Amino acid sequence: MFSSLNYKLLALSIALLAVGYILLGQGPVTNPLSISVAPVVLVVVYLFLVPLAIIVKGKEEKGK
Repeated sequence: MFSSLNYKLLALSIALLAVGYILLGQGPVTNPLSISVAPVVLVVVYLFLVPLAIIVKGKEEKGK
């Protein structure tokens, strides 16, 4: 089962994905945010944060 840490990491991942896609859609084609920053943010989220949110084990809840 997922712990609260997993849900927090997943929420952070979703928020950063939204930021990455918003940056990707900004301005003209030559905008530095949409060319360099947005792809880096998206790659980091997809390759590290989403798997981390699935793999990490939080503290066990007592009584279960």
